[in-house]
Amino acid sequence: MRPHTHLITPGDHYSPGTGSAVPTVVHGLSAATPAEEPLPAVLVARGTYPDRYPSAQAIEYPLIAPRRHDRYADLALGRVGLGRPGARRVLAPALTALETPQKWADTVVLAHNLPQAIPLVDSRHVPVLYAHNQLLRTYTARELRVALDPVAVIVCVSTALAATTAEQLPPALRGRVAVVRNGVDAAAFASGPRPQRSTLRVVFIGRTIREKGPDVLVDAVARLGRPDIELLVVGSTGFSARDPLTPYEQGMRRRAVVPGARITFRPFVDRAEIRTILADCDVVVVPSRWAEPSGLTVLEGMAAGAAVIASEVGGIPETAGDAAVLVPPSDVAALAAALEALADDRALLARTATLGRQHAEGNTWRTARDRLGVVLGEHTR
Repeated sequence: MRPHTHLITPGDHYSPGTGSAVPTVVHGLSAATPAEEPLPAVLVARGTYPDRYPSAQAIEYPLIAPRRHDRYADLALGRVGLGRPGARRVLAPALTALETPQKWADTVVLAHNLPQAIPLVDSRHVPVLYAHNQLLRTYTARELRVALDPVAVIVCVSTALAATTAEQLPPALRGRVAVVRNGVDAAAFASGPRPQRSTLRVVFIGRTIREKGPDVLVDAVARLGRPDIELLVVGSTGFSARDPLTPYEQGMRRRAVVPGARITFRPFVDRAEIRTILADCDVVVVPSRWAEPSGLTVLEGMAAGAAVIASEVGGIPETAGDAAVLVPPSDVAALAAALEALADDRALLARTATLGRQHAEGNTWRTARDRLGVVLGEHTR
Protein backbone atom coordinates (compact mmCIF):
# COMPACT_ATOMS: atom_id res chain seq x y z
CA MET A 1 0.00 0.00 0.00
CA ARG A 2 1.47 3.35 -1.03
CA PRO A 3 1.60 5.94 1.78
CA HIS A 4 -0.59 9.04 1.49
CA THR A 5 0.84 12.54 1.27
CA HIS A 6 -1.65 15.39 1.61
CA LEU A 7 -1.04 18.79 0.05
CA ILE A 8 -3.14 21.60 1.53
CA THR A 9 -3.33 25.20 0.37
CA PRO A 10 0.01 26.98 0.94
CA GLY A 11 -0.27 29.04 4.13
CA ASP A 12 -3.13 27.01 5.59
CA HIS A 13 -2.57 25.58 9.06
CA TYR A 14 -2.53 21.87 9.86
CA SER A 15 -3.55 22.77 13.36
CA PRO A 16 -6.42 22.43 15.84
CA GLY A 17 -5.99 26.14 16.40
CA THR A 18 -8.21 26.82 13.39
CA GLY A 19 -11.52 25.53 12.13
CA SER A 20 -10.45 25.43 8.50
CA ALA A 21 -12.34 22.63 6.77
CA VAL A 22 -9.63 21.07 4.59
CA PRO A 23 -7.09 20.50 7.39
CA THR A 24 -9.93 19.10 9.51
CA VAL A 25 -10.71 16.58 6.78
CA VAL A 26 -7.03 15.69 6.30
CA HIS A 27 -6.64 15.16 10.03
CA GLY A 28 -9.75 12.99 10.17
CA LEU A 29 -8.61 10.80 7.28
CA SER A 30 -5.05 10.57 8.58
CA ALA A 31 -6.08 9.68 12.13
CA ALA A 32 -8.21 6.86 10.70
CA THR A 33 -5.33 5.28 8.77
CA PRO A 34 -5.27 1.52 9.43
CA ALA A 35 -2.47 0.43 11.75
CA GLU A 36 -0.89 -1.75 9.08
CA GLU A 37 -0.44 1.19 6.69
CA PRO A 38 2.32 3.83 6.78
CA LEU A 39 1.79 7.09 8.67
CA PRO A 40 0.54 9.73 6.23
CA ALA A 41 2.45 12.93 5.56
CA VAL A 42 1.15 16.43 5.05
CA LEU A 43 2.98 19.16 3.15
CA VAL A 44 2.82 22.30 5.31
CA ALA A 45 4.29 25.73 4.66
CA ARG A 46 7.00 26.78 7.09
CA GLY A 47 5.80 29.45 9.52
CA THR A 48 2.24 28.16 9.92
CA TYR A 49 0.88 27.32 13.38
CA PRO A 50 3.38 24.99 15.12
CA ASP A 51 0.70 23.18 17.20
CA ARG A 52 -0.02 20.67 14.47
CA TYR A 53 -2.26 17.65 14.46
CA PRO A 54 -0.28 14.51 15.38
CA SER A 55 -2.07 12.35 12.82
CA ALA A 56 0.39 12.95 9.97
CA GLN A 57 4.08 13.72 9.61
CA ALA A 58 4.60 17.34 8.60
CA ILE A 59 6.94 17.98 5.69
CA GLU A 60 7.79 21.68 5.68
CA TYR A 61 8.58 23.84 2.69
CA PRO A 62 9.22 27.58 2.22
CA LEU A 63 6.11 29.65 1.60
CA ILE A 64 6.20 31.82 -1.50
CA ALA A 65 3.66 34.63 -1.63
CA PRO A 66 1.58 34.99 -4.79
CA ARG A 67 2.27 38.10 -6.85
CA ARG A 68 -0.46 40.66 -7.36
CA HIS A 69 -0.81 40.08 -11.08
CA ASP A 70 -0.56 36.27 -11.01
CA ARG A 71 -4.28 35.56 -10.86
CA TYR A 72 -5.13 37.57 -13.96
CA ALA A 73 -2.07 36.40 -15.88
CA ASP A 74 -2.86 32.78 -15.02
CA LEU A 75 -6.41 33.09 -16.31
CA ALA A 76 -5.22 34.52 -19.61
CA LEU A 77 -2.35 32.07 -20.08
CA GLY A 78 -4.49 29.11 -19.10
CA ARG A 79 -7.05 29.90 -21.79
CA VAL A 80 -4.39 29.63 -24.50
CA GLY A 81 -3.00 26.37 -23.16
CA LEU A 82 0.11 27.73 -21.43
CA GLY A 83 -0.79 26.58 -17.91
CA ARG A 84 -0.99 28.80 -14.85
CA PRO A 85 2.63 29.63 -13.96
CA GLY A 86 1.75 31.92 -11.05
CA ALA A 87 -0.14 29.19 -9.19
CA ARG A 88 2.52 26.61 -10.00
CA ARG A 89 5.26 28.93 -8.75
CA VAL A 90 3.58 29.00 -5.31
CA LEU A 91 2.99 25.24 -5.25
CA ALA A 92 6.37 24.11 -6.60
CA PRO A 93 8.27 24.31 -3.25
CA ALA A 94 5.81 21.89 -1.67
CA LEU A 95 6.32 19.25 -4.35
CA THR A 96 10.08 19.87 -4.28
CA ALA A 97 10.05 19.22 -0.52
CA LEU A 98 8.60 15.80 -1.24
CA GLU A 99 11.78 14.94 -3.16
CA THR A 100 14.54 16.57 -1.07
CA PRO A 101 16.67 16.40 1.06
CA GLN A 102 15.67 12.72 1.07
CA LYS A 103 13.62 10.89 -1.50
CA TRP A 104 10.29 9.94 -0.03
CA ALA A 105 8.79 6.59 -0.88
CA ASP A 106 6.47 6.44 -3.86
CA THR A 107 3.30 7.96 -2.52
CA VAL A 108 -0.25 8.93 -3.38
CA VAL A 109 -0.25 12.74 -3.45
CA LEU A 110 -3.70 14.04 -2.52
CA ALA A 111 -3.85 17.66 -3.68
CA HIS A 112 -6.71 19.27 -1.76
CA ASN A 113 -8.50 21.93 -3.84
CA LEU A 114 -5.32 22.39 -5.91
CA PRO A 115 -5.76 21.38 -9.56
CA GLN A 116 -2.54 23.18 -10.54
CA ALA A 117 -0.55 20.84 -8.31
CA ILE A 118 -1.39 17.82 -10.47
CA PRO A 119 1.06 18.60 -13.34
CA LEU A 120 3.83 19.19 -10.77
CA VAL A 121 3.68 15.73 -9.18
CA ASP A 122 6.66 13.56 -10.10
CA SER A 123 5.72 10.61 -12.31
CA ARG A 124 6.75 8.05 -9.67
CA HIS A 125 3.97 9.30 -7.40
CA VAL A 126 0.21 8.98 -7.95
CA PRO A 127 -1.52 12.38 -8.32
CA VAL A 128 -5.05 12.70 -6.92
CA LEU A 129 -7.19 15.85 -6.95
CA TYR A 130 -9.30 16.02 -3.79
CA ALA A 131 -12.16 18.45 -4.41
CA HIS A 132 -13.93 20.04 -1.45
CA ASN A 133 -15.53 22.79 -3.54
CA GLN A 134 -16.25 23.67 -7.14
CA LEU A 135 -12.73 24.18 -8.49
CA LEU A 136 -13.01 24.19 -12.26
CA ARG A 137 -15.36 27.03 -13.16
CA THR A 138 -12.57 29.22 -14.55
CA TYR A 139 -11.05 26.44 -16.68
CA THR A 140 -11.65 25.76 -20.34
CA ALA A 141 -12.05 22.18 -21.55
CA ARG A 142 -8.72 22.45 -23.34
CA GLU A 143 -6.96 23.59 -20.19
CA LEU A 144 -8.51 20.80 -18.15
CA ARG A 145 -7.37 18.17 -20.64
CA VAL A 146 -3.79 19.36 -20.24
CA ALA A 147 -3.72 20.12 -16.51
CA LEU A 148 -5.58 17.03 -15.31
CA ASP A 149 -4.40 14.46 -17.83
CA PRO A 150 -2.02 12.86 -15.25
CA VAL A 151 -4.65 12.66 -12.49
CA ALA A 152 -5.51 9.15 -11.30
CA VAL A 153 -8.82 10.12 -9.71
CA ILE A 154 -10.77 13.25 -8.77
CA VAL A 155 -12.24 12.68 -5.32
CA CYS A 156 -15.32 14.76 -4.47
CA VAL A 157 -16.81 15.06 -0.97
CA SER A 158 -20.41 14.57 -2.13
CA THR A 159 -22.42 13.25 -5.03
CA ALA A 160 -23.75 16.77 -5.58
CA LEU A 161 -20.22 18.12 -6.01
CA ALA A 162 -19.21 15.15 -8.16
CA ALA A 163 -22.10 15.82 -10.55
CA THR A 164 -21.14 19.48 -10.92
CA THR A 165 -17.47 18.63 -11.33
CA ALA A 166 -18.15 15.98 -13.97
CA GLU A 167 -20.23 18.45 -15.99
CA GLN A 168 -17.25 20.80 -16.16
CA LEU A 169 -14.77 18.11 -17.24
CA PRO A 170 -14.07 16.97 -20.80
CA PRO A 171 -15.63 13.54 -21.47
CA ALA A 172 -12.32 11.67 -21.25
CA LEU A 173 -11.88 12.69 -17.60
CA ARG A 174 -15.42 12.14 -16.30
CA GLY A 175 -14.81 8.48 -15.54
CA ARG A 176 -12.13 9.46 -13.03
CA VAL A 177 -14.57 11.23 -10.70
CA ALA A 178 -15.37 9.39 -7.44
CA VAL A 179 -17.14 10.26 -4.18
CA VAL A 180 -15.72 10.00 -0.66
CA ARG A 181 -18.06 11.69 1.79
CA ASN A 182 -16.63 13.36 4.86
CA GLY A 183 -16.86 11.76 8.27
CA VAL A 184 -16.70 12.72 11.94
CA ASP A 185 -14.79 11.69 15.03
CA ALA A 186 -17.91 10.44 16.80
CA ALA A 187 -16.01 9.44 19.93
CA ALA A 188 -14.32 12.84 20.33
CA PHE A 189 -17.61 14.74 20.03
CA ALA A 190 -19.66 12.35 22.18
CA SER A 191 -21.19 13.92 25.28
CA GLY A 192 -23.48 12.84 28.06
CA PRO A 193 -27.23 13.44 28.31
CA ARG A 194 -28.34 17.07 28.38
CA PRO A 195 -29.59 18.28 31.77
CA GLN A 196 -33.29 19.01 32.17
CA ARG A 197 -33.84 22.72 31.54
CA SER A 198 -36.63 25.03 30.57
CA THR A 199 -34.88 26.61 27.61
CA LEU A 200 -33.89 25.33 24.18
CA ARG A 201 -30.23 26.11 23.53
CA VAL A 202 -29.54 26.68 19.84
CA VAL A 203 -26.11 27.25 18.31
CA PHE A 204 -24.57 28.29 15.02
CA ILE A 205 -20.84 27.63 14.57
CA GLY A 206 -19.02 28.76 11.46
CA ARG A 207 -17.80 31.73 9.50
CA THR A 208 -20.18 34.62 10.00
CA ILE A 209 -20.60 35.47 6.33
CA ARG A 210 -23.75 35.74 4.26
CA GLU A 211 -23.14 32.48 2.40
CA LYS A 212 -23.26 30.56 5.68
CA GLY A 213 -26.63 32.13 6.56
CA PRO A 214 -26.28 33.02 10.26
CA ASP A 215 -28.50 36.06 9.63
CA VAL A 216 -31.34 33.72 8.60
CA LEU A 217 -31.08 31.99 11.98
CA VAL A 218 -30.88 35.29 13.87
CA ASP A 219 -33.97 36.54 12.06
CA ALA A 220 -35.84 33.29 12.78
CA VAL A 221 -35.13 33.44 16.51
CA ALA A 222 -35.90 37.18 16.60
CA ARG A 223 -39.20 36.52 14.81
CA LEU A 224 -40.18 33.96 17.46
CA GLY A 225 -39.20 36.32 20.30
CA ARG A 226 -39.40 33.47 22.80
CA PRO A 227 -37.36 33.74 26.02
CA ASP A 228 -37.29 29.94 26.23
CA ILE A 229 -35.15 29.76 23.05
CA GLU A 230 -31.54 30.85 23.49
CA LEU A 231 -29.34 31.37 20.44
CA LEU A 232 -25.55 31.49 20.49
CA VAL A 233 -23.81 32.54 17.27
CA VAL A 234 -20.15 31.50 17.31
CA GLY A 235 -17.74 32.64 14.65
CA SER A 236 -15.97 35.43 12.82
CA THR A 237 -15.53 36.27 9.16
CA GLY A 238 -12.33 34.23 9.09
CA PHE A 239 -10.39 32.00 11.43
CA SER A 240 -9.39 34.56 14.02
CA ALA A 241 -11.21 35.96 17.04
CA ARG A 242 -9.56 39.30 16.25
CA ASP A 243 -11.36 39.79 12.95
CA PRO A 244 -13.14 43.17 13.02
CA LEU A 245 -16.90 43.15 12.67
CA THR A 246 -18.11 43.60 9.12
CA PRO A 247 -21.22 45.60 8.19
CA TYR A 248 -22.99 42.26 7.70
CA GLU A 249 -22.17 41.18 11.28
CA GLN A 250 -23.10 44.58 12.68
CA GLY A 251 -26.47 44.33 10.95
CA MET A 252 -27.11 40.91 12.52
CA ARG A 253 -26.38 42.29 15.97
CA ARG A 254 -28.80 45.15 15.46
CA ARG A 255 -31.58 42.81 14.32
CA ALA A 256 -30.94 40.52 17.28
CA VAL A 257 -32.11 43.19 19.72
CA VAL A 258 -35.78 42.19 19.88
CA PRO A 259 -38.03 42.02 22.97
CA GLY A 260 -38.15 38.45 24.25
CA ALA A 261 -35.35 37.16 22.02
CA ARG A 262 -32.19 35.86 23.73
CA ILE A 263 -29.38 36.04 21.18
CA THR A 264 -25.66 36.29 21.99
CA PHE A 265 -22.54 36.35 19.85
CA ARG A 266 -19.02 34.97 20.34
CA PRO A 267 -16.06 35.33 18.00
CA PHE A 268 -14.11 32.44 16.46
CA VAL A 269 -13.07 29.58 18.76
CA ASP A 270 -10.64 26.71 18.17
CA ARG A 271 -11.55 23.07 17.60
CA ALA A 272 -11.35 22.05 21.27
CA GLU A 273 -13.78 24.77 22.31
CA ILE A 274 -16.21 23.75 19.57
CA ARG A 275 -16.64 20.36 21.22
CA THR A 276 -17.42 22.03 24.55
CA ILE A 277 -20.04 24.31 22.98
CA LEU A 278 -21.72 21.49 21.08
CA ALA A 279 -21.89 19.35 24.22
CA ASP A 280 -24.00 22.00 25.94
CA CYS A 281 -26.50 22.82 23.21
CA ASP A 282 -29.79 21.20 22.23
CA VAL A 283 -29.94 22.19 18.57
CA VAL A 284 -27.27 22.90 15.95
CA VAL A 285 -28.37 24.89 12.92
CA VAL A 286 -26.51 24.89 9.58
CA PRO A 287 -28.47 27.56 7.64
CA SER A 288 -26.22 27.85 4.57
CA ARG A 289 -27.42 29.78 1.55
CA TRP A 290 -24.78 28.47 -0.82
CA ALA A 291 -24.63 24.90 -2.07
CA GLU A 292 -22.16 23.58 0.50
CA PRO A 293 -20.58 20.42 -0.86
CA SER A 294 -20.64 18.76 2.57
CA GLY A 295 -20.96 20.67 5.85
CA LEU A 296 -18.77 19.25 8.62
CA THR A 297 -20.83 20.87 11.37
CA VAL A 298 -23.82 18.70 10.48
CA LEU A 299 -22.13 15.47 11.56
CA GLU A 300 -20.28 17.13 14.44
CA GLY A 301 -23.53 18.42 15.92
CA MET A 302 -25.11 14.99 15.54
CA ALA A 303 -22.12 13.25 17.13
CA ALA A 304 -22.38 15.62 20.10
CA GLY A 305 -25.97 14.55 20.69
CA ALA A 306 -27.73 17.66 19.42
CA ALA A 307 -30.67 17.79 17.05
CA VAL A 308 -29.65 19.30 13.72
CA ILE A 309 -31.58 21.66 11.45
CA ALA A 310 -29.90 22.32 8.11
CA SER A 311 -30.51 23.88 4.72
CA GLU A 312 -31.67 21.56 1.97
CA VAL A 313 -29.02 22.62 -0.49
CA GLY A 314 -25.87 21.24 -2.12
CA GLY A 315 -24.36 18.21 -0.44
CA ILE A 316 -25.90 18.93 2.98
CA PRO A 317 -28.84 16.52 2.55
CA GLU A 318 -26.35 13.72 1.71
CA THR A 319 -24.34 14.48 4.82
CA ALA A 320 -27.45 14.64 7.01
CA GLY A 321 -29.23 11.59 5.62
CA ASP A 322 -32.61 11.12 7.29
CA ALA A 323 -31.35 12.32 10.65
CA ALA A 324 -31.76 16.10 10.37
CA VAL A 325 -34.61 18.54 9.93
CA LEU A 326 -34.11 20.07 6.48
CA VAL A 327 -35.47 23.50 5.53
CA PRO A 328 -35.18 25.58 2.35
CA PRO A 329 -32.19 27.95 2.35
CA SER A 330 -32.92 31.60 3.24
CA ASP A 331 -36.42 30.69 4.47
CA VAL A 332 -36.77 32.47 7.81
CA ALA A 333 -40.35 31.29 8.35
CA ALA A 334 -39.51 27.62 7.75
CA LEU A 335 -36.52 27.78 10.05
CA ALA A 336 -38.56 29.50 12.78
CA ALA A 337 -41.24 26.79 12.48
CA ALA A 338 -38.64 24.02 12.78
CA LEU A 339 -37.16 25.61 15.90
CA GLU A 340 -40.59 26.11 17.44
CA ALA A 341 -41.50 22.47 16.83
CA LEU A 342 -38.42 21.26 18.70
CA ALA A 343 -38.97 23.77 21.52
CA ASP A 344 -42.59 22.67 22.00
CA ASP A 345 -42.05 18.91 21.69
CA ARG A 346 -39.20 17.59 23.80
CA ALA A 347 -39.94 14.03 22.68
CA LEU A 348 -39.40 15.13 19.07
CA LEU A 349 -36.18 16.85 20.11
CA ALA A 350 -34.93 13.67 21.80
CA ARG A 351 -35.84 11.48 18.81
CA THR A 352 -34.12 13.81 16.38
CA ALA A 353 -30.99 13.92 18.52
CA THR A 354 -30.91 10.12 18.85
CA LEU A 355 -31.28 9.64 15.10
CA GLY A 356 -28.46 12.10 14.56
CA ARG A 357 -26.14 10.37 16.97
CA GLN A 358 -26.76 7.02 15.30
CA HIS A 359 -26.16 8.55 11.88
CA ALA A 360 -22.86 10.08 13.03
CA GLU A 361 -21.69 6.77 14.46
CA GLY A 362 -22.26 5.20 11.05
CA ASN A 363 -20.31 7.93 9.23
CA THR A 364 -16.99 8.22 11.04
CA TRP A 365 -13.64 9.14 9.58
CA ARG A 366 -12.79 5.44 9.52
CA THR A 367 -15.79 4.95 7.21
CA ALA A 368 -14.49 7.76 4.98
CA ARG A 369 -10.92 6.42 5.06
CA ASP A 370 -12.08 2.92 4.13
CA ARG A 371 -14.03 4.37 1.20
CA LEU A 372 -10.97 6.36 0.12
CA GLY A 373 -8.94 3.16 0.17
CA VAL A 374 -11.47 1.48 -2.09
CA VAL A 375 -11.52 4.41 -4.51
CA LEU A 376 -7.73 4.57 -4.73
CA GLY A 377 -7.56 0.83 -5.19
CA GLU A 378 -9.95 1.05 -8.13
CA HIS A 379 -8.12 3.92 -9.84
CA THR A 380 -4.42 3.38 -9.08
CA ARG A 381 -3.73 -0.26 -10.00
